[in-house]
Amino acid sequence: MKKILVLSVLLSFCAAWMRAESSRADCVSRVESCEAVLQEMQFHPEVAVPRQILRQARGLVIAHQVKAGFLLGVKGGYAVALVRRPDGSWSVPGLLHAGEISFGLQIGGQGVDTIYVLMDDPSVRLLFRNRFNFGVDANAVAGPNVRDFENATALIHDSVLIYSSASGLYAGATVKTGYLSPNEEGNHTLYNTSYNLPELLFGNVVTAPQEVQPLMKYVSDLAR
Repeated sequence: MKKILVLSVLLSFCAAWMRAESSRADCVSRVESCEAVLQEMQFHPEVAVPRQILRQARGLVIAHQVKAGFLLGVKGGYAVALVRRPDGSWSVPGLLHAGEISFGLQIGGQGVDTIYVLMDDPSVRLLFRNRFNFGVDANAVAGPNVRDFENATALIHDSVLIYSSASGLYAGATVKTGYLSPNEEGNHTLYNTSYNLPELLFGNVVTAPQEVQPLMKYVSDLAR
């Protein structure tokens, strides 16, 4: 019980910390960082998402997190989400919070970049929850990379395909809880609007500012 209580307190603290007010420059930097994550991972065949899968994708979440801890671990970071609209175009990127608390024998630090490829509409709708975990709330599996895509036909029926590239040294987490959640404050700042994540992703309610257009174009090019 004490472990659960400590875990809950730390999770609440981490969530409050990540919701600290950000400037528009910070929001733009997060979008650009996630674009760099996607470009870097696509450059390496062992972690790249095959184009054949991206052509079928209904949505994409790109997350950058940093994990550090001793006995108790905290993973904090951010993510962006884009969805494919009914006309086949890709939405503006919506900002998300990304966090995790873990308990167990662990030491060190690690940078973790993760791409979640959303393969169906129910997994896309998870983006509208206040908090969600693809590993818990959807049928999520490690996705096939470019090199082994010939064996991927059985995997592309899963709801979420996960691609991850980690750097650093981190080991031993035994109990953990992780989540993504809409960063509504950041989205309001980035797009100078009061619309929330569902309207931004599925409605034509904002004009994409210049700073987010390179990511939108890159995703669109990859998914052709």
